[in-house]
Amino acid sequence: MEQDYQKIISKPLLKWWKIHGRKNLPWQKNPSLYKTWVSEIMLQQTQVKTVIDYFERFIKRFPYLKTLAEGNIDDVLFLWSGLGYYSRARNLHLTANIIKDEFKGRFPRNFETLIALPGIGPSTAGAILSLSNIQSVPILDGNVKRVLARYFGVYGHYSKSAVNKKLWELSALTTPKEDYAIYTQAIMDLGATICLPRNPNCKKCPCIIDCFAYQEDLTDSLPTKKVSKEKKSVSENILIIKFEDGSFLLEKRHNDGIWGGLWSLPQLNIKEDPLIWCKNNLSNRVIISKKLEAIKHTFSHYYLNMHPTEINLEGKFTNPNKRIQSFKKSDINKLGLAAPIKKIINSL
Repeated sequence: MEQDYQKIISKPLLKWWKIHGRKNLPWQKNPSLYKTWVSEIMLQQTQVKTVIDYFERFIKRFPYLKTLAEGNIDDVLFLWSGLGYYSRARNLHLTANIIKDEFKGRFPRNFETLIALPGIGPSTAGAILSLSNIQSVPILDGNVKRVLARYFGVYGHYSKSAVNKKLWELSALTTPKEDYAIYTQAIMDLGATICLPRNPNCKKCPCIIDCFAYQEDLTDSLPTKKVSKEKKSVSENILIIKFEDGSFLLEKRHNDGIWGGLWSLPQLNIKEDPLIWCKNNLSNRVIISKKLEAIKHTFSHYYLNMHPTEINLEGKFTNPNKRIQSFKKSDINKLGLAAPIKKIINSL
Protein backbone atom coordinates (compact mmCIF):
# COMPACT_ATOMS: atom_id res chain seq x y z
CA MET A 1 0.00 0.00 0.00
CA GLU A 2 2.80 2.43 0.96
CA GLN A 3 4.60 1.76 -2.33
CA ASP A 4 1.36 2.39 -4.25
CA TYR A 5 0.90 5.77 -2.58
CA GLN A 6 4.47 6.76 -3.36
CA LYS A 7 4.17 5.60 -6.95
CA ILE A 8 1.09 7.65 -7.78
CA ILE A 9 2.26 10.96 -6.33
CA SER A 10 5.96 10.83 -5.49
CA LYS A 11 7.33 9.71 -8.84
CA PRO A 12 5.54 12.31 -11.00
CA LEU A 13 6.45 15.00 -8.46
CA LEU A 14 10.14 14.10 -8.53
CA LYS A 15 10.15 14.20 -12.31
CA TRP A 16 8.32 17.54 -12.35
CA TRP A 17 10.67 19.14 -9.83
CA LYS A 18 13.78 18.36 -11.87
CA ILE A 19 12.41 20.63 -14.60
CA HIS A 20 10.19 23.14 -12.80
CA GLY A 21 11.24 23.15 -9.14
CA ARG A 22 12.77 26.08 -7.31
CA LYS A 23 16.51 25.53 -7.08
CA ASN A 24 17.98 29.01 -6.52
CA LEU A 25 16.48 30.11 -3.24
CA PRO A 26 19.14 31.71 -1.00
CA TRP A 27 18.99 28.95 1.64
CA GLN A 28 19.64 26.37 -1.10
CA LYS A 29 23.04 27.90 -1.87
CA ASN A 30 25.79 26.34 0.26
CA PRO A 31 23.09 24.69 2.39
CA SER A 32 23.53 23.80 6.05
CA LEU A 33 21.33 22.61 8.89
CA TYR A 34 21.55 26.11 10.36
CA LYS A 35 20.41 27.84 7.16
CA THR A 36 17.61 25.33 6.63
CA TRP A 37 16.41 25.86 10.18
CA VAL A 38 16.44 29.67 9.89
CA SER A 39 14.61 29.57 6.56
CA GLU A 40 11.97 27.13 7.81
CA ILE A 41 11.25 29.29 10.85
CA MET A 42 10.94 32.39 8.65
CA LEU A 43 8.68 30.53 6.22
CA GLN A 44 6.17 29.66 8.93
CA GLN A 45 3.00 31.55 7.89
CA THR A 46 5.07 33.72 5.53
CA GLN A 47 5.51 33.53 1.75
CA VAL A 48 8.86 32.82 0.11
CA LYS A 49 8.94 36.13 -1.78
CA THR A 50 8.66 38.00 1.53
CA VAL A 51 11.24 35.86 3.32
CA ILE A 52 14.08 36.08 0.77
CA ASP A 53 15.34 39.58 1.64
CA TYR A 54 14.92 39.01 5.37
CA PHE A 55 16.84 35.74 5.17
CA GLU A 56 19.74 37.27 3.27
CA ARG A 57 20.07 40.16 5.73
CA PHE A 58 19.80 37.79 8.68
CA ILE A 59 22.47 35.39 7.42
CA LYS A 60 24.78 38.27 6.57
CA ARG A 61 24.59 39.43 10.19
CA PHE A 62 24.42 35.94 11.76
CA PRO A 63 26.17 33.55 9.34
CA TYR A 64 26.53 30.72 11.86
CA LEU A 65 24.64 29.34 14.84
CA LYS A 66 27.43 30.54 17.15
CA THR A 67 27.09 34.13 15.93
CA LEU A 68 23.33 34.02 16.46
CA ALA A 69 23.66 32.58 19.97
CA GLU A 70 26.18 35.24 20.93
CA GLY A 71 24.18 38.02 19.28
CA ASN A 72 21.97 40.49 21.09
CA ILE A 73 18.23 39.75 21.05
CA ASP A 74 17.59 43.39 20.09
CA ASP A 75 19.69 42.87 16.95
CA VAL A 76 17.71 39.73 16.14
CA LEU A 77 14.39 41.54 16.57
CA PHE A 78 15.62 44.47 14.50
CA LEU A 79 16.41 42.15 11.58
CA TRP A 80 12.98 40.54 12.05
CA SER A 81 11.10 43.87 12.10
CA GLY A 82 8.26 43.79 9.59
CA LEU A 83 8.24 40.00 9.22
CA GLY A 84 5.72 39.56 12.04
CA TYR A 85 5.08 36.72 14.48
CA TYR A 86 7.99 37.90 16.62
CA SER A 87 7.92 34.90 18.94
CA ARG A 88 9.65 33.11 16.05
CA ALA A 89 12.65 35.43 16.39
CA ARG A 90 12.79 35.08 20.17
CA ASN A 91 12.59 31.28 19.91
CA LEU A 92 15.28 31.27 17.22
CA HIS A 93 17.67 33.13 19.51
CA LEU A 94 16.71 30.99 22.51
CA THR A 95 17.18 27.74 20.60
CA ALA A 96 20.56 28.87 19.27
CA ASN A 97 21.71 29.37 22.86
CA ILE A 98 20.35 25.99 23.94
CA ILE A 99 22.22 24.27 21.10
CA LYS A 100 25.40 26.19 21.95
CA ASP A 101 25.22 25.35 25.65
CA GLU A 102 23.67 21.86 25.71
CA PHE A 103 24.83 20.39 22.39
CA LYS A 104 28.26 22.03 22.15
CA GLY A 105 27.10 24.10 19.20
CA ARG A 106 26.27 21.09 17.03
CA PHE A 107 22.83 21.19 15.47
CA PRO A 108 20.75 18.15 16.57
CA ARG A 109 20.08 15.54 13.90
CA ASN A 110 17.37 13.66 15.77
CA PHE A 111 13.63 14.27 15.34
CA GLU A 112 12.67 13.91 19.01
CA THR A 113 15.47 16.23 20.07
CA LEU A 114 14.46 18.85 17.52
CA ILE A 115 10.78 19.00 18.48
CA ALA A 116 11.79 19.57 22.11
CA LEU A 117 13.46 22.85 21.13
CA PRO A 118 11.53 26.16 21.27
CA GLY A 119 9.74 27.04 18.03
CA ILE A 120 10.33 23.70 16.28
CA GLY A 121 7.23 21.57 15.72
CA PRO A 122 6.90 18.22 13.92
CA SER A 123 6.61 19.71 10.42
CA THR A 124 9.56 22.07 10.87
CA ALA A 125 11.67 19.26 12.33
CA GLY A 126 10.71 17.03 9.41
CA ALA A 127 11.65 19.71 6.90
CA ILE A 128 15.02 20.30 8.55
CA LEU A 129 15.94 16.60 8.51
CA SER A 130 14.49 15.80 5.09
CA LEU A 131 15.79 18.84 3.22
CA SER A 132 19.22 18.30 4.78
CA ASN A 133 19.17 14.72 3.42
CA ILE A 134 19.56 13.24 6.90
CA GLN A 135 16.36 11.26 7.34
CA SER A 136 13.07 10.64 5.53
CA VAL A 137 10.52 12.43 7.71
CA PRO A 138 7.07 13.62 6.57
CA ILE A 139 6.15 17.29 6.74
CA LEU A 140 2.79 19.04 6.85
CA ASP A 141 3.04 22.77 6.24
CA GLY A 142 0.23 24.80 4.68
CA ASN A 143 1.23 24.01 1.11
CA VAL A 144 1.47 20.27 1.75
CA LYS A 145 -1.88 20.20 3.55
CA ARG A 146 -3.54 21.81 0.52
CA VAL A 147 -1.93 19.43 -1.98
CA LEU A 148 -2.84 16.32 0.00
CA ALA A 149 -6.38 17.46 0.81
CA ARG A 150 -7.10 18.04 -2.87
CA TYR A 151 -5.28 15.00 -4.18
CA PHE A 152 -6.88 12.51 -1.79
CA GLY A 153 -10.20 14.31 -1.30
CA VAL A 154 -9.88 14.98 2.42
CA TYR A 155 -12.85 16.96 3.70
CA GLY A 156 -12.93 19.03 6.86
CA HIS A 157 -10.77 21.91 8.05
CA TYR A 158 -7.22 21.36 9.27
CA SER A 159 -8.13 22.66 12.72
CA LYS A 160 -10.08 19.45 13.35
CA SER A 161 -7.82 16.86 14.93
CA ALA A 162 -9.22 13.98 12.85
CA VAL A 163 -8.50 15.86 9.62
CA ASN A 164 -5.01 16.81 10.72
CA LYS A 165 -4.32 13.20 11.76
CA LYS A 166 -5.49 11.92 8.36
CA LEU A 167 -3.24 14.37 6.51
CA TRP A 168 -0.24 13.36 8.63
CA GLU A 169 -0.92 9.72 7.76
CA LEU A 170 -1.07 10.55 4.06
CA SER A 171 2.10 12.62 4.26
CA ALA A 172 3.90 9.69 5.88
CA LEU A 173 2.61 7.25 3.25
CA THR A 174 3.61 9.43 0.30
CA THR A 175 7.08 10.47 1.51
CA PRO A 176 9.62 8.17 -0.17
CA LYS A 177 12.52 6.49 1.59
CA GLU A 178 14.86 7.62 -1.17
CA ASP A 179 15.07 11.03 -2.84
CA TYR A 180 13.13 12.37 0.14
CA ALA A 181 14.99 15.69 0.15
CA ILE A 182 13.90 16.37 -3.44
CA TYR A 183 10.38 15.11 -2.76
CA THR A 184 9.98 17.36 0.29
CA GLN A 185 11.06 20.40 -1.70
CA ALA A 186 8.92 19.30 -4.65
CA ILE A 187 5.64 19.00 -2.77
CA MET A 188 6.23 22.38 -1.10
CA ASP A 189 7.02 23.92 -4.50
CA LEU A 190 3.92 22.38 -6.04
CA GLY A 191 1.74 23.92 -3.35
CA ALA A 192 3.46 27.29 -3.61
CA THR A 193 3.49 27.62 -7.40
CA ILE A 194 0.81 25.33 -8.90
CA CYS A 195 -1.68 24.05 -6.31
CA LEU A 196 -2.51 27.56 -5.14
CA PRO A 197 -5.20 28.45 -2.59
CA ARG A 198 -7.16 30.25 -5.30
CA ASN A 199 -7.18 29.53 -9.03
CA PRO A 200 -4.76 26.57 -8.99
CA ASN A 201 -2.95 26.00 -12.27
CA CYS A 202 -4.12 22.40 -12.59
CA LYS A 203 -3.18 22.04 -16.26
CA LYS A 204 0.49 22.30 -15.27
CA CYS A 205 0.22 19.90 -12.32
CA PRO A 206 2.02 16.55 -12.76
CA CYS A 207 -0.50 14.80 -10.51
CA ILE A 208 -3.90 15.70 -12.05
CA ILE A 209 -4.62 12.22 -13.43
CA ASP A 210 -5.33 10.86 -9.95
CA CYS A 211 -6.20 14.13 -8.19
CA PHE A 212 -9.64 13.82 -6.58
CA ALA A 213 -10.36 17.55 -6.50
CA TYR A 214 -9.43 18.02 -10.17
CA GLN A 215 -11.35 14.99 -11.41
CA GLU A 216 -14.45 15.98 -9.42
CA ASP A 217 -14.12 19.71 -10.20
CA LEU A 218 -13.77 20.51 -6.50
CA THR A 219 -10.57 22.56 -6.42
CA ASP A 220 -12.56 25.56 -5.17
CA SER A 221 -14.12 23.49 -2.37
CA LEU A 222 -11.04 21.61 -1.19
CA PRO A 223 -9.41 22.03 1.15
CA THR A 224 -12.47 22.80 3.27
CA LYS A 225 -12.47 26.44 4.29
CA LYS A 226 -12.67 27.42 7.92
CA VAL A 227 -15.89 29.13 8.93
CA SER A 228 -14.70 32.69 9.35
CA LYS A 229 -15.56 34.56 12.51
CA GLU A 230 -16.00 38.29 12.54
CA LYS A 231 -12.78 39.89 13.72
CA LYS A 232 -13.02 41.79 16.96
CA SER A 233 -11.67 45.31 17.28
CA VAL A 234 -9.36 46.52 20.03
CA SER A 235 -8.69 50.22 20.63
CA GLU A 236 -5.60 51.60 22.34
CA ASN A 237 -4.06 54.99 22.98
CA ILE A 238 -0.62 55.45 21.41
CA LEU A 239 1.63 58.05 23.04
CA ILE A 240 4.02 60.05 20.88
CA ILE A 241 6.04 61.76 23.61
CA LYS A 242 8.58 64.28 22.30
CA PHE A 243 11.20 66.24 24.22
CA GLU A 244 12.77 69.61 23.47
CA ASP A 245 16.08 68.00 22.53
CA GLY A 246 14.37 66.27 19.59
CA SER A 247 14.18 62.84 21.19
CA PHE A 248 11.03 60.79 21.74
CA LEU A 249 10.03 58.07 24.18
CA LEU A 250 9.92 54.34 23.46
CA GLU A 251 8.89 51.50 25.71
CA LYS A 252 10.25 47.95 25.57
CA ARG A 253 7.34 45.52 25.31
CA HIS A 254 7.15 42.38 27.39
CA ASN A 255 7.90 39.15 25.54
CA ASP A 256 4.33 37.92 25.63
CA GLY A 257 1.56 39.37 23.47
CA ILE A 258 1.81 41.21 20.17
CA TRP A 259 5.15 42.73 19.20
CA GLY A 260 6.73 40.94 22.16
CA GLY A 261 10.26 42.11 22.93
CA LEU A 262 10.12 45.01 20.47
CA TRP A 263 10.43 48.70 21.18
CA SER A 264 7.17 50.58 20.78
CA LEU A 265 5.54 53.90 21.45
CA PRO A 266 3.84 53.60 24.85
CA GLN A 267 0.41 51.99 24.49
CA LEU A 268 -2.45 52.45 26.94
CA ASN A 269 -5.94 51.15 27.37
CA ILE A 270 -8.31 53.41 25.45
CA LYS A 271 -9.89 54.51 28.75
CA GLU A 272 -6.57 55.68 30.22
CA ASP A 273 -5.69 59.37 29.99
CA PRO A 274 -2.35 59.97 28.19
CA LEU A 275 -1.66 63.13 30.22
CA ILE A 276 -2.20 61.35 33.52
CA TRP A 277 0.23 58.64 32.35
CA CYS A 278 2.83 61.35 31.67
CA LYS A 279 2.24 62.90 35.09
CA ASN A 280 2.66 59.55 36.84
CA ASN A 281 5.70 58.38 34.87
CA LEU A 282 7.59 61.53 33.85
CA SER A 283 8.70 64.66 35.69
CA ASN A 284 8.70 66.90 32.59
CA ARG A 285 6.06 69.61 32.22
CA VAL A 286 3.65 69.26 29.30
CA ILE A 287 4.03 72.07 26.76
CA ILE A 288 1.28 71.02 24.37
CA SER A 289 -0.67 67.91 23.41
CA LYS A 290 -2.89 67.06 20.47
CA LYS A 291 -4.77 64.03 19.26
CA LEU A 292 -3.92 62.70 15.79
CA GLU A 293 -5.94 60.72 13.28
CA ALA A 294 -6.64 57.13 14.28
CA ILE A 295 -4.76 54.32 12.51
CA LYS A 296 -6.18 50.86 11.89
CA HIS A 297 -3.86 47.84 11.77
CA THR A 298 -5.02 44.36 10.83
CA PHE A 299 -3.82 41.24 12.61
CA SER A 300 -4.77 37.70 11.64
CA HIS A 301 -7.50 37.52 14.29
CA TYR A 302 -8.41 41.11 15.20
CA TYR A 303 -8.17 44.79 14.28
CA LEU A 304 -6.11 47.20 16.34
CA ASN A 305 -7.38 50.77 16.31
CA MET A 306 -4.51 52.99 17.38
CA HIS A 307 -5.38 56.47 18.65
CA PRO A 308 -2.16 58.54 18.71
CA THR A 309 -1.71 61.52 21.01
CA GLU A 310 1.32 63.74 20.39
CA ILE A 311 2.64 65.20 23.63
CA ASN A 312 5.48 67.74 23.70
CA LEU A 313 7.37 67.94 26.99
CA GLU A 314 9.90 70.47 28.22
CA GLY A 315 13.56 69.56 28.64
CA LYS A 316 14.85 66.08 27.99
CA PHE A 317 14.20 62.62 29.34
CA THR A 318 16.22 62.13 32.52
CA ASN A 319 15.05 58.81 33.96
CA PRO A 320 15.92 56.00 31.52
CA ASN A 321 15.53 52.36 32.58
CA LYS A 322 15.41 48.97 30.90
CA ARG A 323 11.81 49.47 29.82
CA ILE A 324 11.56 53.17 28.95
CA GLN A 325 14.21 55.13 27.05
CA SER A 326 14.43 58.13 24.76
CA PHE A 327 15.75 57.89 21.21
CA LYS A 328 16.48 60.18 18.31
CA LYS A 329 14.75 59.59 15.00
CA SER A 330 18.06 58.46 13.50
CA ASP A 331 18.09 55.56 15.99
CA ILE A 332 15.05 53.78 14.61
CA ASN A 333 17.05 52.03 11.90
CA LYS A 334 18.89 50.17 14.65
CA LEU A 335 15.87 49.11 16.71
CA GLY A 336 13.40 46.27 16.56
CA LEU A 337 10.13 48.06 15.82
CA ALA A 338 6.79 46.76 14.57
CA ALA A 339 6.03 48.04 11.07
CA PRO A 340 3.02 50.25 12.03
CA ILE A 341 4.94 51.84 14.91
CA LYS A 342 7.91 52.53 12.65
CA LYS A 343 5.54 54.11 10.14
CA ILE A 344 4.14 56.45 12.80
CA ILE A 345 7.64 57.50 13.89
CA ASN A 346 8.75 58.10 10.30
CA SER A 347 5.79 60.43 9.83
CA LEU A 348 6.87 62.71 12.68
